[in-house]
Amino acid sequence: MRSTHASHVAGSLVLLAFLLVSTVAAQQSVRVLPQGQLPDDARLAPPKDLEGYFPFTPPESAPQWQARAEKVRTQLKVALGLWPMPPKTDLNFEQSGRREFEDYAVSNVKFEGMPGLFVTGNLYEPIGKQGPLPGVLCPHGHWENGRYYVADDKSLDEQLANGAETDREAAKNPIQARCVHLARMGCVVLQIDMLGYADSQQLSFDLVHKFARQRAEMNTNERWGFFSPQAESHLQSVMGLQIWNCIRSLDVLESLPNVDRKRLAVTGASGGATQTMLVAAIDPRVSTCFPAVMVSTAMQGGCTCENCSLLRIGTGNVEFAAMFAPKPQGLTAADDWTVEFETKGYPDLKKLYALLGAEDQVELTSRTEFGHNYNAVSRRAMYTMFNRLLGLEASVNERPFQRLSRDELSVWTNETRPTYQAEFERDLLELWTNETEKQIQPLLSGDQAAFNKYREMISTAFEAMLPEADFQPGTLDISIKVKEQQEDYLLIAGLLNDTTGKTQLPTLFLYPKDNWNGHTVVWLTSQGKAGLFDEGGRLKAEVAKLVSAGVSVAGVDLLYQGEFLPDGQPFQQTPRVDNEREAAAYTLGYNYSVAAQRVHDILTSVAFMRTHDREPKSIGLVALEGEMAAIGAVAMAQQPDAFDFALLQTDGFRFGEVDSIRSPNLLPGGAKYGDVPAFLALAAPKLMRVIGETDPASRKIVRHAYELAGKQDQLTDGDGDMPPVDWLLNVLGGVSSEK
Repeated sequence: MRSTHASHVAGSLVLLAFLLVSTVAAQQSVRVLPQGQLPDDARLAPPKDLEGYFPFTPPESAPQWQARAEKVRTQLKVALGLWPMPPKTDLNFEQSGRREFEDYAVSNVKFEGMPGLFVTGNLYEPIGKQGPLPGVLCPHGHWENGRYYVADDKSLDEQLANGAETDREAAKNPIQARCVHLARMGCVVLQIDMLGYADSQQLSFDLVHKFARQRAEMNTNERWGFFSPQAESHLQSVMGLQIWNCIRSLDVLESLPNVDRKRLAVTGASGGATQTMLVAAIDPRVSTCFPAVMVSTAMQGGCTCENCSLLRIGTGNVEFAAMFAPKPQGLTAADDWTVEFETKGYPDLKKLYALLGAEDQVELTSRTEFGHNYNAVSRRAMYTMFNRLLGLEASVNERPFQRLSRDELSVWTNETRPTYQAEFERDLLELWTNETEKQIQPLLSGDQAAFNKYREMISTAFEAMLPEADFQPGTLDISIKVKEQQEDYLLIAGLLNDTTGKTQLPTLFLYPKDNWNGHTVVWLTSQGKAGLFDEGGRLKAEVAKLVSAGVSVAGVDLLYQGEFLPDGQPFQQTPRVDNEREAAAYTLGYNYSVAAQRVHDILTSVAFMRTHDREPKSIGLVALEGEMAAIGAVAMAQQPDAFDFALLQTDGFRFGEVDSIRSPNLLPGGAKYGDVPAFLALAAPKLMRVIGETDPASRKIVRHAYELAGKQDQLTDGDGDMPPVDWLLNVLGGVSSEK
């Protein structure tokens, strides 16, 4: 037994050594750069993180800003999982425990943001004032216990001594103090719990705000949990859920008979300001907002509840605040990450407001002598602004009030209070997934108008999910490093440079010796361009067959393939920011995924070939490995005119089944919009063969798209008996040379 085992191990080591030598031989045969030298590609720098610098550059004209604002607004919706918006189900609003005081009343409230998910809080209403009245939404930040917060004696003494607070009861709970005084001024105030705080315990505090490690039991292809690769693929995040709760809270305010729906405001500090600026940016019902101690060019929000994939790629909090222009907005700065906001960020925000003719509609209260806060000084600035803008004509001076206890504020009793259950988390994400599918699937299976609506939806989503692939003339060139005449073909290899995106792709072209028929194939492999060669450095039989038949073949090292790898070893884990917490959003909220970058690389290579002096009659895409075929399908879906034909062996690959947040195949949003079958459907009416799709429902989606286009004969969606390359050569004779 031991001898057999030893022989087996020895044999395995020999095989491994052979494979490594073979791989190196193949890579060496097509190297463009000297061994050990990496491409001069900006994406190899450390990824950006939330502690970076996030400046805002105002545009030169109002029309430019309108276009930019709409693009960023859509990016926010896509990143938050709100594109399309989930259906607005019954709120089932309940109000209880009303307590009346001299000039205001407080009730405990709960409602369902999504079926079964309760949003909890308190409703503060004026007494003795005639409606309709302004409605104010008050999300809170990371104060201990949220609306149950009670400051300790040391903090109280310090704040009263330095002038941050003037009343001890208000200082004990500034959240409650803010709501009471707004009600006294004449506003109907809805103060809601963040997920995991106070009465909102269906998703726990540790899950929402302290998530640190991936959970194997939640990283499953069915009934997954938050922060899993499956959740990322479906753009499901706790941040998105919190913003949805804010939207539903505005629905509640709008539905109250004593609220003026034209005068809705939002204010919060810190994490509450994150919610404030985002809901104000995407919900047009908000008429004025006041995000305190959050907006800056520095730290963007450190909690998992303030980050999600795609959110801040190419943008940041100052621009999020700018999205509200020209509507009136107030902000504060303190001795925290906002300490330099008065000179970094705010002048640019002010400039934008001036461009839109509303310079006096944005104001900053910079009190950097105070630490992170929403203290009486900042609250007074907010009261003054709301008093003017909401037409209140009330005193902005806080008065003593009766601070309510936890038991008095709670919507639950000890017997009815929900607690975190893993099954509820799974149920919630399953519900969210099913609701999205109900919106997407009818578009994929409907008539032409429905399919066009899907095409428009995913095209817009791609603007957030993928790098822009609009290449301008003169931005792409190739520096040739290798030009060798082989026995049967000409090999040209070099570095494909994109001067705009600062990328550099090692690329090769194999031209038939003297009988090029004008057709070109971009052949994708997991090894990059080395995958066109066998272990001895010779062309693989399928590639050689194409070239000998007169078809040119292009190979490219996509990001982290081939010459992007310093040691030549297979790429397993994507780069991550320097953050110990295993939440993808800390990296992918600020940087495109490797999968998205590879899509861009594919389109870069095709854009170059389309403008090269040896422009082909037609360009096709070949990928005979599942993950590469899926990436290729996304590239075709993003730019339908990039390719004239395709041969893709998907082997049933799905972005929704990627099993690690560090996988190079993770594509945030890749599963939300129908996954690979939907992307393949967008290839219609291109000539295409799809191999390895055995699921009848998936094949039906692709076939239906071709039927709508009246081009059923352009699709071959079965494995068949004909080898892939033979099929390709058989049909290339019929590929039109027309562009």
